[in-house]
Amino acid sequence: MPRTLKRCVWAETHPLNLDYHDREWGTPVHRDGKLFEMLILEGAQAGLSWITILKKRTRYREVFAGFDPVKVARFDQRKIARLLADAGIVRNRLKVEGAVRNARTFLAIRKEHGTFNRFIWQFVGGKPKVNRWRTMKQIPASTPESEAMSKALKRCGMTFVGPTICYALMQATGMVNDHLTSCFRYRELT
Repeated sequence: MPRTLKRCVWAETHPLNLDYHDREWGTPVHRDGKLFEMLILEGAQAGLSWITILKKRTRYREVFAGFDPVKVARFDQRKIARLLADAGIVRNRLKVEGAVRNARTFLAIRKEHGTFNRFIWQFVGGKPKVNRWRTMKQIPASTPESEAMSKALKRCGMTFVGPTICYALMQATGMVNDHLTSCFRYRELT
């Protein structure tokens, strides 16, 4: 009889969560395009459940030009109005306008630092921070690193980048390993 893999508890609440957990969450990301995607999706998630965003991710990829920051930075008010009428994404004016603003800021950061990756990974010293959580209750909503990231991104002009959103971004992109120590992914990523 095959042994069942142990996972973080949240992963088993929905098949999309399971796939995301097993393939993506916590895997170090260094590609600017993927970092931009996760930045936009984490901002869209504010106040909502992550499963809501996972269910809408395919549509986000379609209407946000494959998360190409150069293209998103060019979105005008007509394009924003079309996005706000699209039930396939989160239709929140502040979030949609924020995504366009963040694309412009993303490009400015990339121009100044060579890559967005170089800028964003500085908050963990360039390598993943490995935590040792045994229960979900131990995992913080934010950390001094996510607070520093939030302040820096806001100073640059970004929105929807509070400390909690920044910590979620750090978790998603493998800047921190917040898989529970009992989870098979913890060992794979350590």
